[in-house]
Amino acid sequence: MLFSACGGKNDKTLHFFNYGDYLEESLIEKFEKETGIKVKQDTFDTNEDMFEKVAGGAEYDLIVAADYTIEKMILNDMLQPIDLGNIPNSKYLDQDVMAKVAVPDPGNKYAVPYTWGTMGIMYNTKVIPEGSITSWRDLWNEEYKAGGIEMMNSVRDTFMVAEKILGIDMNTTNEADLQRVVDLLMEQKPIVQAWKNDEARDDMVDENAAIAMIYSGEYVYCLDNNENLAYCIPEEGSYIWFDCFVIPKNAKNVSAAEQFIDFMMRPESGVATFDYLGYPIPNTAATAMLDKEYLEDENIFLPQEVLDKCGVFRYLGKEGDELLNTYWKKYKGN
Repeated sequence: MLFSACGGKNDKTLHFFNYGDYLEESLIEKFEKETGIKVKQDTFDTNEDMFEKVAGGAEYDLIVAADYTIEKMILNDMLQPIDLGNIPNSKYLDQDVMAKVAVPDPGNKYAVPYTWGTMGIMYNTKVIPEGSITSWRDLWNEEYKAGGIEMMNSVRDTFMVAEKILGIDMNTTNEADLQRVVDLLMEQKPIVQAWKNDEARDDMVDENAAIAMIYSGEYVYCLDNNENLAYCIPEEGSYIWFDCFVIPKNAKNVSAAEQFIDFMMRPESGVATFDYLGYPIPNTAATAMLDKEYLEDENIFLPQEVLDKCGVFRYLGKEGDELLNTYWKKYKGN
């Protein structure tokens, strides 16, 4: 058997650490039935929570981690290289996405992309004319205050908006730049209804907000549940994020981890993932199997000129993170 030489003493269990509700349950059931390997999945809310637990000694065979956290884990010697020779379906990986993943993971040694996406603006066309939202600056429009303006409750996401408007590097740790970011956001703060992350999509669907920052994957969900919503990626550009499979250095069952990654790289698994999450999958064969309406939707599968305007968040180091949090507190006032 291809993977047998790599297995540990717990060949029949895969200890998996993932975001909550971030994988189609039927895929796990199918994998377990095919391989006889039991998937024991624990979940986390944020990459910061995941990092602290793993750094504290928690043992997993496979983890889903985001871009800048992957870089942080590599720098802290917490990951082991992934042998793509043991993952035959890696041949389907989208090389454009792999090039983005190579920013935090030079040489694509440690991370295999699972999903990816961007950040954009969703708005209600009953309040705001369709096609009129084109810039991040539109979130500063006082006319939308009555309907409700929502920003992300996340320093990197919200600072990115101001940085794109100002033409500042979204990975800056320059204090003069960060002060300009805070100053611009403070101009907007009086008209912001709330700072929310995942809950923003529900506010848009329920029409409790008129305009909000939204992850691109939520776009499909929102439009499926409210035909009055529209979405755009602003002309200044955004950022591209990706969540990847990584294998921690202390993994006991590398064989099972490789088998699971290979299973998830099957085209049919990629289609099931897209149908469940709404996020693009970095799998060329799976993408080709999607309905034409999705393939032609440039808010899901970005044209190259938009991708070129999307940066990647980098790990800023402990001092950089602390500095951003200091300026975030200046802005939020807590």
